[in-house]
This record gives sequence, structure tokens and C-alpha cells, in this order.
Amino acid sequence: MSAQVAAGDRRALARAITLVESARPDHREDALALIAALKSSGKQALRIGLSGTPGVGKSTFIEGFGMHLIAQGLRVAVLAVDPSSTRSGGSILGDKTRMDLLSREKDAFIRPSPSQSHLGGVARRTREAVTLCEAAGFDVVLIETVGVGQSETMVAEMSDLFILLLAPAGGDELQGVKRGIMEIADLILVNKADGDLKAAATRTQADYAGALRLLRKRAQDPDGFPKARIVSALTGLGLEEAWADMQDLAGWRKDHGHWDRRRAAQAVHWFEEAVRMGLLARLTSDPETARAMEALSQQVSDGAVSPDVAAAQLLDTLR
Repeated sequence: MSAQVAAGDRRALARAITLVESARPDHREDALALIAALKSSGKQALRIGLSGTPGVGKSTFIEGFGMHLIAQGLRVAVLAVDPSSTRSGGSILGDKTRMDLLSREKDAFIRPSPSQSHLGGVARRTREAVTLCEAAGFDVVLIETVGVGQSETMVAEMSDLFILLLAPAGGDELQGVKRGIMEIADLILVNKADGDLKAAATRTQADYAGALRLLRKRAQDPDGFPKARIVSALTGLGLEEAWADMQDLAGWRKDHGHWDRRRAAQAVHWFEEAVRMGLLARLTSDPETARAMEALSQQVSDGAVSPDVAAAQLLDTLR
């Protein structure tokens, strides 16, 4: 399968992503072997994380932006994360239906994935799916998050650039100063700047541009970044300028060494995250530990012990 993925076979890529998303232990071993085999390809794509509140037009923007990139001869992969039901665990996975034109392009690949119980706006294996798309030779990988608000910072740990989409009249300048997701945004795009909303979009862009000036300038940013722009996914307004901004910022970071340092720091982050997840999986799979957790859970439920004390007791038994 590795040779097919490296050759850019989209069906093989889809199967490979299904493999890395599988929770079966034997599939996990095969997935790790596949990623190791593709690691030596040395191919790199521009990884762009994209977030925004529901209804801001993320899918419409991605389609318009993706078509713009394809027109320039680039290959585009889209990894869209769909929210999962907390009751059934199911997801609609309907992102491709909202990207009708882009999904028909031979140089585009769209893969929706369920978020399941993973927090941070991305699926648990999205980072590995990005690696597979890079190995398949895609030039740009767009990572669309669930779109739940200011806590979606996990995508910044797997992308080179983080783009925040906002709606016109979505908040004044003070709203823009909020920490969290605003602090990690490299470029803020006020979407739907067309028709009657264009004036409102321009005002919103000015509000957020002022808010960005109040945030402390980051060492990994050149002059003028982060910045805010107006765009219209419907008419194409501002897409060319937004892409130019992304290229300028990515190029500056490469020239000044921030690109490599950022990716190295991300690799360490995901190593530590894999260790944490692996330890938790081993704890829950050990019968003796599982029994101890069940007994302590009952005590916590009965109010006999606090959650923190019960956790400390369980960790003490592991020593």
C-alpha cells in the first residue's frame, strides 16, 4: 500500500487513512509500519488549519479556496473533522456534499472524519492523515476543524499556518482581544463580504485588525502579521490576497528557521501525547487496575471520597 500512496493513488490514500483511524490493535501495528515506510519520502506540504464558528462558511470557503489553488496547478487535500454524537457516537460526515465542485477535481482529495470523543476540534488520527497526504504528493493540506469556538487550539499543533474564519458583525474589538484561539491565529478572514454584508464585513475586519495590534507581536511573525482581511467564498473576493499572505508568512518562517523549529516542537508534542494515550490505554486494559478503578469510581459516586483523592490512591497503587 505504501507504494500506491506514494504514487498519489487516491483510493490507496483513502484506505490508508481508514487504517490509521482504526482502533483494532492489529490495524494499529500495520498503520505504524505504513507511516514508517512513507516517512522517508521527504515530501512536505503546506499544512493549513482552518477554524471558525458553525455557519461562518468554512466548507464554502474551502471549496472556493481549493479551486483557486488547483487553478494554479497545486494538488489540494482536505481533512474535514465532523462532530460526533455524544449519545450514539455517530457523525453525519457530509462535508463532501457541501464541496460539490472541489470533490470532482482530480487534483483534490476530501476526507471527512468523525471527531469521536477527541477534544480540540480535530480527530485523534488527523495528524497521521496529514502525514499520509504529504506522502501522496499533495501540495496543500487543509485541516477543517469541528468549529466549536475558542478552545480549538489543537489544530495549531499539526499545522504550519492557522486561519480563523469570522462572520460579519461577529464581535467588536474587545471581543477580538479574547485569548486562546485569537492568540494562535496567523490570519483572520472575515467571510461573506458580499452583497449587503460587505460593509459589515469591512467594519468587522477593522475591529479585529485593531484587536490584533493590542496583542503582543510574536517572534515567529514578520511585520504586519497576524493580520485580518475580508474575503467572499461566494464571489472569490480576497482569495488571491489571502493566499499571497499565506505564502509570504510561510516563506518568511522558512527563511528565518521558524518553520523547522515549529515542526520539531510539534513532533515532540505528539510524542508526549502518544505516550499519555498509550499509558492510559494500558491502564484501562489491565484487569487489576480496571477493578481498582471500578471500586474507586463507586466510592466517588457514593460521595465517600473526592475525585482527586481517589485518583491519588489509584496512582499510588501503580507505583
